[in-house]
Amino acid sequence: MPTSSLVQLPDHDLSHIFTLAKWYQIENGQYELSERASEAYSGVYITLFGEQLTTAKLQNFLAFLHDSKLPVSAICQYHPHPALPEAMVMFVKSQYKLTVTEQLKAQLREAAHSLCLQTAVLLNPPTTTKRGLLVMDMDSTAIKIECIDEIARLANVYDEVAEVTAQAMAGQLEFSESLHQRVSKLEGVKLSLIQALKNDLPLMEGVQALCAHLKKHNWQLAIASGGFTWFAEALQAPLQLDAFYANELEIKDNSLTGKVLGDIVDAQKKADILNMLANELELPKAQTVAMGDGANDLLMMAQAGLGIAVHGKPKVVAQADAAICEGSLLQVLYLLSIPK
Repeated sequence: MPTSSLVQLPDHDLSHIFTLAKWYQIENGQYELSERASEAYSGVYITLFGEQLTTAKLQNFLAFLHDSKLPVSAICQYHPHPALPEAMVMFVKSQYKLTVTEQLKAQLREAAHSLCLQTAVLLNPPTTTKRGLLVMDMDSTAIKIECIDEIARLANVYDEVAEVTAQAMAGQLEFSESLHQRVSKLEGVKLSLIQALKNDLPLMEGVQALCAHLKKHNWQLAIASGGFTWFAEALQAPLQLDAFYANELEIKDNSLTGKVLGDIVDAQKKADILNMLANELELPKAQTVAMGDGANDLLMMAQAGLGIAVHGKPKVVAQADAAICEGSLLQVLYLLSIPK
């Protein structure tokens, strides 16, 4: 195709301009496009996704990258799932020695947010074209609630338990200590009350479609949760889980005793679970993904090839490799389906 300039393109849907999954090289800093075969470079990928991604918004974001001394050398439009809008990904060659810092990620997120979009900066992102592993937190990640808080409602101790939960998720209290404190307040709750909660767990938007898509691409799926086996078991069928790991509540006379059995699934245990599964599956680190929302997930996310904050606490969003801050978890596919 003839060379064209991004700055002169009319503002409408980008699918009228770009061929899906085809890389366009950017020349001379003026964002002129010339269609060429993709070259095998190493470098950094910057995704831009969300509803109504138009030419004007792309131009605005590229201008921000240019002003921030981020030399984009190629761009590509891609469409990882029929239920998602098309997205754009920009490539910065490794020769420019771009360092991905928390500050850079925050600046890019702010720039994308001003356009009502989301972004992520990825080094060697995983791909659904190869086998992979996704390990998820459960509460406030795979499901919309914190199960322990909901049990606390049944025991009329919600405020006390929720306060400790918030401290633990924000990293202000050691997780094992917080868990024992909270569970002790649940003594006497009848299993019959909990059963109704187990039978109607509210799935996080898009998580079921995400898991179904990954299973079709031969990915293994697991939950590693500081929550409870009682609820993780209920997610095994709808999320097509290959395994789940969570804490076990002691039960006597069909009631909770206020105690936890066995070792606690804390931050270190979650990281150990991810490494164990990756080793068993003989997967390279680059094909492992961990996602969660709280401080208890950070070690696991750091061990994965890609750590994703899901509607996460500020500390988690800042430290994660990428973050889905709003909308469906199906958007995780934007991070796993970049054309290479």
